[in-house]
Amino acid sequence: MEQWASRQWEAVIAVMWGYGAGWGWGAWLAMGVSMVVLWALVVAGGIVLVRSLARGRNHHPSATRDALSEAERILADRFARGEIDEDEYRRRTEVLHSGR
Repeated sequence: MEQWASRQWEAVIAVMWGYGAGWGWGAWLAMGVSMVVLWALVVAGGIVLVRSLARGRNHHPSATRDALSEAERILADRFARGEIDEDEYRRRTEVLHSGR
């Protein structure tokens, strides 16, 4: 009985410390690749989070509206001064409103 318990204990030690029938190099490769993928996802998620938070502060619809009205004002001033003709004024106004 004592010899059987000793063998069982040796088997437990062998499995725990990787001696004997372990997973081999394939497990180390899989763990290494999965760790690289995990950290790549963490870094990519951080970048996306920072970019979305930064864009949220600087990208307001009112700012876009103000920029559009400022562009329209400049275009109207140029038309009033005679720098551009009516066709160019209308074409550029359409471009402003189309979002290009």
